[in-house]
Amino acid sequence: MSGLLNNINSPEDIKCLTRKQLVDLAAEIRKTIVSTVAEKGGHLAPSLGVVELTLAIHYCFDSPKDKIIWDVGHQAYAHKLITGRRERFSTLRQQDGISGFPKRSESEHDALDTGHSSTSISAALGMATAASLQDKDSKVVAVIGDGSMTAGMAFEALNNAGHLRKDLIVILNDNEMSISPNVGALSSFLSRKLTSSFATRLKKDMEAFLKRSGVGENIWQVLKKSEDSIKSLLTPGMLFEALQFEYVGPIPGHHINTLIETLQNVKNVPGPVLVHVLTKKGKGYLPAERHPDLFHGLGPFDIATGKPIKPKTPRPPSYTEIFGQTLTRLAKDDPKIVGITAAMPAGTGLKELQKALPDRFFDVGIAEQHAVTFAAGLALEGMKPVVAIYSTFLQRAFDQIIHDVCLGNVPVVFALDRGGLVGDDGPTHHGVFDMTFLRMIPNMVVMSPKDENELQHMLYTALQYKGPVAFRYPRGTGVGVSLDWQLKELPIGKSCIEREGEDIAILAIGPHVYTALQAAEELYRKGIHATVVNMRFAKPIDEEIIVKLARQTGRIITIEENALIGGFGSAVLEVLADKDITGVHIRRLGLPDRFIEHGSQANLRKQAGIDATSLVETAKAMMQEAREEESPAKSAKVHSLRP
Repeated sequence: MSGLLNNINSPEDIKCLTRKQLVDLAAEIRKTIVSTVAEKGGHLAPSLGVVELTLAIHYCFDSPKDKIIWDVGHQAYAHKLITGRRERFSTLRQQDGISGFPKRSESEHDALDTGHSSTSISAALGMATAASLQDKDSKVVAVIGDGSMTAGMAFEALNNAGHLRKDLIVILNDNEMSISPNVGALSSFLSRKLTSSFATRLKKDMEAFLKRSGVGENIWQVLKKSEDSIKSLLTPGMLFEALQFEYVGPIPGHHINTLIETLQNVKNVPGPVLVHVLTKKGKGYLPAERHPDLFHGLGPFDIATGKPIKPKTPRPPSYTEIFGQTLTRLAKDDPKIVGITAAMPAGTGLKELQKALPDRFFDVGIAEQHAVTFAAGLALEGMKPVVAIYSTFLQRAFDQIIHDVCLGNVPVVFALDRGGLVGDDGPTHHGVFDMTFLRMIPNMVVMSPKDENELQHMLYTALQYKGPVAFRYPRGTGVGVSLDWQLKELPIGKSCIEREGEDIAILAIGPHVYTALQAAEELYRKGIHATVVNMRFAKPIDEEIIVKLARQTGRIITIEENALIGGFGSAVLEVLADKDITGVHIRRLGLPDRFIEHGSQANLRKQAGIDATSLVETAKAMMQEAREEESPAKSAKVHSLRP
């Protein structure tokens, strides 16, 4: 790395640069982001679109005294590069490297740990209110994308901010709205002039003078209405001004001088201000500009062509692809089936349904709460809604699942993609709590397929069931098994024995059935015979098989890719406790009571002890304990200790 960026170690360093140098620095930053993401993968298009905006923010504000909050955080790569993480940027999203999202433990310039959408304004308002209460001389800036504005939480925060009237700057990064150059330029000009420090003082002095005279109040109202009419005609700021925000923009988001001039001006405006900035997603890298959706988040790719680097050996289709194909196939035969996504048609596999049956595909925006209750309304009128949402994002709709779906036993199907550890995106995206929080809700059925073929059957089963059903499946490719064309309805709450053995029972759910089978084969070579059960259902759980194997073997291992607390293993313990079965040795393998950081899925599973090797070692240790308990020496030693 060479040039200007090599000398930027903190935001203070960019304040010494000329405007021309800032433009050159932006080009260097883009080159670094593209080359790093091409090798490591990551969120490319969002970060490329805000390079100039990032530089302008840090040029005008004084981080970390001033708080800068990036909504979602997947557009914060330029921010990371100029806040002391340049030398570690090559470790982006790698194990023990820097996170792909803002993280307070990484830098004092990261004001909020984030990874989910639409939280920035709420957090920023809290910080601005705290600064006011403590008489701190600091500014608070929230940078939120137009997509994130589709979430209700963003508008809840805007509404509250307008009421509290605290000094808060919200920057709306708009990379989708089409505004003609002439209107945009004129609006930008008006906004910059109307928010200059001189104009602000003049406006307030004029208002005070006119209100002191008898007729001045009427004149002021006419002038105010005229100003509002002009701004409303030329800018899309009516909504934000109705929420008591001073609206500024739209302004060009790749013009350093305009950005700096505007941000310097709004620092002088009291109360909440919204700055509307127009950017181009993927700016500076042509393939990302042409296909910003494909370059939003991606794996390694070839810089010259923009094409993903394919593995040398062909891989099976992903769980996501199989889900999308199966749902589309079923929907073609059943006119009542509809698909719902929260702003992720491609990520959840619903693109195929969207193309085939657009009238029965619904993208509700980043609004998971609405998606769930919307689905409930559809189901109550006889439709069969399938809500496809990443496991980690469904957490946002917990109340709606309870109140609007499960309380009335409404038949809504939840397809939870990315169930389990997702890898490089880290703790904000790991879907490791769904079995815990769904299992506790009355009327909810919770299941997980062992492979992509069983996923098909589970989707078919869920659509036949007359109540709420959730099935979760992992990120990544399937196992590579053949796919049945004839789909079948699985018996609710019933497991399937995959392998029989008399020494120990391994109860697995989801793809870890294959982990268990691999471990069982290794154990067999060591003289230990294990039964492997594909449990399929976390709720209702197969009590019969649990009781039977507990009595037959006396030793049970459960394995899941979910938090141990309240998860599948806990369900097994509950069955044994409820049935008053004692003397059974149990080991639960799953995720510990802490947030798992980013890294490859394989490495994270190994660290958490939910790989085949860990399963083998656990089984061996249990068998060794059994032998020691049964040995005469052990028995004699125990008797000798008795008084």
